[in-house]
Amino acid sequence: MRLYAQTPVRRSRQVLADLIALVLIAAAVWFALAVRHVIMLLAEPGQKAQDAGDALAGGLNDAGDAASKVPFVGDSLKQPLLAAADAGNGLSDAGRSLQDTVGQVATLTTVALIVLPVAFVLVLWLPPRLHWIRRSATTRRLLDAPGGADLLALRALTGPQRALAVIPAPPGGLADAWRRGDQEVITALSAVTLRNAGLRP
Repeated sequence: MRLYAQTPVRRSRQVLADLIALVLIAAAVWFALAVRHVIMLLAEPGQKAQDAGDALAGGLNDAGDAASKVPFVGDSLKQPLLAAADAGNGLSDAGRSLQDTVGQVATLTTVALIVLPVAFVLVLWLPPRLHWIRRSATTRRLLDAPGGADLLALRALTGPQRALAVIPAPPGGLADAWRRGDQEVITALSAVTLRNAGLRP
């Protein structure tokens, strides 16, 4: 199986198309990761809220523990401090929830920004490449088969006529020479088909 043509012009076009496809895919991935980074900046307030809530809850719990040691009124002092600590935990949970939401949005956006452009590039680029690979393999297999050169010559005769202008026409024309089995004409015509497929005779 041949991945690239043997003729320089077609091979250059194929290499250029492959490079463009790779650059577009890399650009899509880079852009998606840049967008993810920007979206994740929105999670910073959530991180700060979580840190503040954790610090507030921890401080109030410590204060409640210290207040509980005060004789006679310790339990009365401890209850409001523990309630305030619960509010700090709520603030921490809200910050964590915001970070989770932003992370999910960032992930979904990143996946969409990678999958859609890459799929678009692959739909435009991959089928022609696979078609050429299959066609070149079929053409080469046909050439190697018995009587394959005759079939390739017939394909040249039924293809674009401007490609036949380079072949000197014998008396009676190329089609008549092909019917008579003129090996020189058959070789020249099959070479035209091979060149059209990007292969060397």
